[in-house]
Amino acid sequence: MIKTKRLTLRPIERADSKSVFSYRSDSNHNQYQGWVPESLDEVESFIAKNPKEFNLPETWFQLVIVLNDSNEVIGDVGIHFIDEDQCEVGVTLDKQFLGKGFATESLSGVFDYLFRDLTKHRITGSVDPRNEASIQLLERLGMRREAHFKKSLWFKGEWVDDVVYAILKTEW
Repeated sequence: MIKTKRLTLRPIERADSKSVFSYRSDSNHNQYQGWVPESLDEVESFIAKNPKEFNLPETWFQLVIVLNDSNEVIGDVGIHFIDEDQCEVGVTLDKQFLGKGFATESLSGVFDYLFRDLTKHRITGSVDPRNEASIQLLERLGMRREAHFKKSLWFKGEWVDDVVYAILKTEW
């Protein structure tokens, strides 16, 4: 569990399925997301597949973002444990909570934990270059653009570009 001033990040649970479905199923808001569930059953299946162990190489682990003052789930952070030393992160936030610093606060807490407690060497983020809000978020966190792959991902029926950002432990 990761705590920040306003938030708690904890492993996703079956009880979170309705909240997660509520913000994840909005295909307009989540146009750059690889996973936009079409049913509550799909969310429950996704949650059931979350690894039991945190920090297991070659797995994605999903945390929910919970407001400390109301215990409301407002988003989630996925952490891809690539290997022993490197992670990839992604964040999804309920649209009603955008523009309030929650994504920055969430990822800052995750970065602190990954770098300080788990002694990870490098964290990356992959983003569609049309997703300006996510690019601004990654840059606000001190990540630097390392690569721009042209038409490298087949996404929702078209080839799209992929931009990779990264930050090293020594830079955090």
